[in-house]
Amino acid sequence: GDSWGIFTFLCAALCNLPALPALNCTEELGAGQSIQKTYDLTRYLEHQLRTLAGTYLNYLGPPFNEPDFNPPRLARAERVPSATVDLDLWRGLTDNARLAANYRAYSRLLCYLRALDGQAGTAELRHRLGHFCSSLQGLVLSIAGVMSSLGYPLPVGPAGPPAPPGTSVAPNDFLKKMDDFWLLKELQTWLWRSAKDFNRLKKKVPPAVVTLRLEARGF
Repeated sequence: GDSWGIFTFLCAALCNLPALPALNCTEELGAGQSIQKTYDLTRYLEHQLRTLAGTYLNYLGPPFNEPDFNPPRLARAERVPSATVDLDLWRGLTDNARLAANYRAYSRLLCYLRALDGQAGTAELRHRLGHFCSSLQGLVLSIAGVMSSLGYPLPVGPAGPPAPPGTSVAPNDFLKKMDDFWLLKELQTWLWRSAKDFNRLKKKVPPAVVTLRLEARGF
């Protein structure tokens, strides 16, 4: 009957579909998936850092592990990328500019964290720092993936000016601990703000869009 004829026609069409070079299936869902993955990773790192920061500040000892310790930022700490930008100014940036700032900052922060990993005094702390560094490296790569999927070029150069020669090592133990304290503090702020950035961005980009594009070749 007619139903059997229609079924036979559909089967034949499906069997021959791969042989039609003019029909391309383009999946434009990479950006949405990359943004969701990056958002999830920032939230995971936020959670992971809370435990790591508590452990590391206890390792530094007082006054760094006291809840009300809030020292002024020293000139040495300015080498660490700061997230203390006015929120209205930050939101006024383009998506590309915010992504580039995140990419540069986490690349720089990762270098400092790896230095901490080599200086930690206990095996447990080195293990925690190593695990966190691996996760943060994943975030850097994930942000790069988001930028690529949105058609943005990766930024060139560091997040800020390089440290002047001879200033890589703190002149005394207290200032070294202060550097570590500010590194963790800035990292917490970056992750908090990045989570908000990617949460807003994922609302802009559809999570999954599949389009069929018919290319005229010889028609």
